Amino acid sequence: MNRPDAPSVVFIGQPNSGKSTLFNSIAGPKAETSNFPGTSIKHTHSRVNIEGRLLDIVDLPGAYSLCTTDPAEQVVLTHLFDERPDLVVNVVDASTLSRGLELTLELVELGYPLVVALNMTDVAERKGVRTDAAALGRLLGVPVVPTIAAHGRGVKELLDRVFEVLDRGGRPRPLPFSADVEDRIAGLERSLPPGFPVVSNARFTAVKLVETAGHACGDFLGQVEPGLKADVDRVLRELEERRGAPAYEVVSAERHHQAMKLFEDTSRVLRGRRMTWDKRLDAVLMHPVLGYVILAAVFLAFFTVIFKVGSPLESLLLGPFIKLRAALAARLGSGLVFHLAEGLLQGIGGGVAIVLPYFLPLLFLMSALEDFGYLARAGFLLDAFMHRIGLHGKSISPFVLGFGCNVPAIMATRTLESHRDRVLTSVLIPFIPCSARTTIVLALVAFYLGPLWAMGFYAANILVVAVVGWALSRFLKEPSPGLILEIPSLKAPRAGAILRKTWLQVHSFIRFAWPILIGGSLVLSLLSYVRADRWINGVLAPLVVKGLGLPRELGVTLVFGFLRKELSLIMMLQALGVDYHSIMSVITREQLVVFTVFISFFIPCLSTFAVLWKEIGKKWAFVSAGLSVGVALALSWAVRLVL
Repeated sequence: MNRPDAPSVVFIGQPNSGKSTLFNSIAGPKAETSNFPGTSIKHTHSRVNIEGRLLDIVDLPGAYSLCTTDPAEQVVLTHLFDERPDLVVNVVDASTLSRGLELTLELVELGYPLVVALNMTDVAERKGVRTDAAALGRLLGVPVVPTIAAHGRGVKELLDRVFEVLDRGGRPRPLPFSADVEDRIAGLERSLPPGFPVVSNARFTAVKLVETAGHACGDFLGQVEPGLKADVDRVLRELEERRGAPAYEVVSAERHHQAMKLFEDTSRVLRGRRMTWDKRLDAVLMHPVLGYVILAAVFLAFFTVIFKVGSPLESLLLGPFIKLRAALAARLGSGLVFHLAEGLLQGIGGGVAIVLPYFLPLLFLMSALEDFGYLARAGFLLDAFMHRIGLHGKSISPFVLGFGCNVPAIMATRTLESHRDRVLTSVLIPFIPCSARTTIVLALVAFYLGPLWAMGFYAANILVVAVVGWALSRFLKEPSPGLILEIPSLKAPRAGAILRKTWLQVHSFIRFAWPILIGGSLVLSLLSYVRADRWINGVLAPLVVKGLGLPRELGVTLVFGFLRKELSLIMMLQALGVDYHSIMSVITREQLVVFTVFISFFIPCLSTFAVLWKEIGKKWAFVSAGLSVGVALALSWAVRLVL
């Protein structure tokens, strides 16, 4: 059935070939499960967008053969013979190739456009089996693509081959049986009367008439006219007399022989072959259970190391600035000059002693994980989470960038093919804790309450992203593009490359963010000098004091938090009139947590808001800002009630 707008593609394979894993990596959150008409057997289907092109994909139950009475496998026949898909993806377990190829040969005989996914090649290699996919494709006359569905490998190439076959058309040519069997099949093919219900092609119909007549799987087309039945009976009798076995066994033996020969011609068995270190490690990192345990451990270690490096470095660097401020106060008094000097000192000192001690190890470790190849693997492991919020794992890349800075992360959504996914991902990115917010969390929550509190904050952050993403996806229902996530090979990180990446990010902070920190600090000092900060605090008092239960003086920090999130931390100290070590003398632990939660989620910073406006439009930029404010208020009130 030709559907050029959304061609139908079915996934067929023997049980445990990894077919459903491969299907799910493409179908994602839009997959639906339903019954075939007249049966209680379920199949899974989805309409997906792959690089701007739609496909209707169907995951059929596992089947060993196209000759069966099993209800689940009968569903496969119903879909193939009645629905007639535009293309078949045959998923074959590379570790049991000769057995799996018997179904492949039947599908080649069927004659539908076909692509073979040679799946679980990693398992085959662990068994010492290596298959030449290109050679196998030449012998079968169809594209054969090596894949590891559980790790996302080969999915992009498989989809490329699917579109190539759909575009160019063409049907595979069946491999001939032995001469005596082929002659009798050809004779029966010529005996088919005009108007006889041929399935796909006359040869396939003739083979199935021979293969199923008198077999437990029943007659292929039910009752046939007497003349054709006499021809079928004659062919059955001749084959049985010549081969000494029932005709269906003769056909099965022919196909088994072909499958074994294909395996022998294209595969090598390398006994005693040892896996390389990276593949052994990859098997652990991408394990369906252990992989998530390692992922949680990596993130815990990630933030613990940053805290263990940043905290003592922060204490060491703060000392000189605290002493210098005291000396300036003694020398300059409390006039305008002192306020300007204090603002300049707070801006410079905040960047040097509070931001950089956490910012540097954060960037260094992110670069190391990226160079090692782990970030891509984390993205694939989190693909299931992404499905829950209505996205595919391809959105992981912008999210990971968001941990550094939300601005380039939103710009990176240009790589997403679907406008719906670009909007949804862009709106969610401001909820990802960027390096500025990470600095606040580590410098406040982790420093005063411990790293486990900071880890809990990030766990809550992920939950917020999930809930908001799920809610938004209910309103944006167009198909998402399939996951085409290339996973690079593991490699030892290079110190030079890591340092270069870290320096580029630090240089960007020094050039763009630090001047804003210094300028904001100077402005706050001037506002304090002319007492304008009191007016701002008075306007915001209902929200800050009554709503959040925070000191009235922190109202002005919300204004500066819109410019840069780090400013909120620097302004907090200035507004409360304390140094970093004495902050807990003027606010409680509960107020510290509430302030951190609110300022982290409250409205995207100015640069993030501007890039949202540019990339997805004014409406969605304001939707993002409104969501941020709403979530910040709801979470802060909830935290205040709990604590």
